[in-house]
Amino acid sequence: MKRLHWPRWMPIDPYILLLLGTVGIAALLPARGTAADVASGASTAAIAFLFFLYGARLSTREALDGLRHWRLHVTVLACTFVVFPLLGLAARGLVPVILTDPLYQGLLFLTLVPSTIQSSIAFTSMARGNVPAAICAGSFSSLVGIVVTPLLAAAVLGGSAGFSADSVVKIVLQLLVPFVAGQLLRRWIGGFVTRHRKVLGLVDRGSILLVVYTAFSAGMVQGIWHQVQPVRLAGLLAVEAVLLAVMLALTWYGAKALRFGRADRIAIQFAGSKKSLAAGLPMASVLFGAHASLAVLPLMLFHQMQLMVCAVIAKRRSLDPEAEDGSDGTGPVSGRESAAATRTAVGTATRRG
Repeated sequence: MKRLHWPRWMPIDPYILLLLGTVGIAALLPARGTAADVASGASTAAIAFLFFLYGARLSTREALDGLRHWRLHVTVLACTFVVFPLLGLAARGLVPVILTDPLYQGLLFLTLVPSTIQSSIAFTSMARGNVPAAICAGSFSSLVGIVVTPLLAAAVLGGSAGFSADSVVKIVLQLLVPFVAGQLLRRWIGGFVTRHRKVLGLVDRGSILLVVYTAFSAGMVQGIWHQVQPVRLAGLLAVEAVLLAVMLALTWYGAKALRFGRADRIAIQFAGSKKSLAAGLPMASVLFGAHASLAVLPLMLFHQMQLMVCAVIAKRRSLDPEAEDGSDGTGPVSGRESAAATRTAVGTATRRG
């Protein structure tokens, strides 16, 4: 019997369908009482283990080598934690004509979330960009975001987010401490993690699904979904499409104005224009509590949109003549990176981050 494969022409990542299915299960069978406490504890443990694996996968040598590209990393961090939030604040003028206040709060929160790791790497590889720089940029953004995102949330969201010193401690314990532990143990478990990357990838996707179920269950129990209307969702999608288009243009042409080479521009575009669902979900759970489901809805929609659009861009970038001859001064792409790009399927690459 032939193995079934997801059709390449389908624009929707099958993992997004799993996310939507999880939301449906939470709507029909929300966790209540003791079950909710168990689900919350399990999701916290799963996300901690996820960031432990991130730490075990990241080569310390690659991270140190990546520090030499400090201009690139500063550019990505500026896009993620300065330009994005400024655009989010500017969207305040859309309330209440296009967005409701809760949806705007969720939109503003997504602009504060760090960049992705896996999908930035995958798309940079497919486009034949600077893969090591994308690895470090995504990792640095995630680490900085553990502290910066809660601080920015306190500054721009005010009372909408339950910010406190305890919130920062919870986020650090859940994300940063496991990451550091993974780095410390990488010497002994790094090889195992690398060899079983596909199997352990289920942890990535499973942990996010668990957090989504927990957050949306709490939303159902609190009865907040009556606030969302289809016309408002359509308005939110339109706003997010504009936000993504602006960031893709700024990262590409802005990097050119800063005189980065083609390979670096690709890394900056993919790392500086995306937001992490894996990092954003647990942070929202801590900061928003029972209202986390409505807060993460804009992030979930933006996540799918960015994957679909960046997949198309990455394919087109890979066909550029400059990608073959290195005429931009960055040199030709190595055979190893080219092979990695060929092996990376869009469907697999976009299920994470």
